[in-house]
Amino acid sequence: MSRVANKTALVTGASSGIGRGVAVALAEAGATVGVNHYPSDEERTRAAEVVAEIEAGGGEAAAFPGDVSDATSVEELVDAFEATYGTPEVLVNNAGILRQSRLDEMNIAEWDEVLDVDLRGVFLVTRRVVPGMLDRGSGSVVNVASQLGFKGAAELTHYCAAKGGVIAFTRALAREVAPDVRVNAIAPGPIETPLLGDISEEWRREKAAELPMERAGRVEDVAPTAVFLASDESGYYTGQTLSPDGGDAMH
Repeated sequence: MSRVANKTALVTGASSGIGRGVAVALAEAGATVGVNHYPSDEERTRAAEVVAEIEAGGGEAAAFPGDVSDATSVEELVDAFEATYGTPEVLVNNAGILRQSRLDEMNIAEWDEVLDVDLRGVFLVTRRVVPGMLDRGSGSVVNVASQLGFKGAAELTHYCAAKGGVIAFTRALAREVAPDVRVNAIAPGPIETPLLGDISEEWRREKAAELPMERAGRVEDVAPTAVFLASDESGYYTGQTLSPDGGDAMH
């Protein structure tokens, strides 16, 4: 039996991309999954499709709207999850955005938008969920960072700063809440998801050509790592960052 069987898991940004893949994989492994989505009609529809996919496979899931960059929205999101399933035993902080801009052309609003979702969102959701995990005496937090948090990339200073912050946040919090709660991160390479929609084709082609594996990743290359870190099988992992990145960073 999978070691996430009968666990409750909240996955942020789970209506598409890596989040969707992780939500489905956790459900297939036996977890009950909260599918968080940005509160818009389009994302609500996508989240409903994820829930339907999970239920069609025999799993249990429900959709929970919430903007991870907004403190009030996060409170409402986690309150709704807890009213349905109790305190999450697994939290996957996946919600994120990606924008491409040179620093000398980047306005403050662009910088703030990326940092608010990609880093502040991790802080807000984790801050709300971890106390319940500590009260229970167990829990696993999995933060989705990026290999660019290690190596950087031109025209992505805001994104790299946010993801580097997620990696540092992971290490610091792991020390703070051990041994009851484990905190780890995933640093994927470029993955074919809607997140890359705002990145130029030229950048994507050049990036794929750099990779030792000679291709961009797929969601199914990442989801098993999240399930592993969520599960009891990774019980001696904390403060770690695992990188399904096609050999890009090799840190």
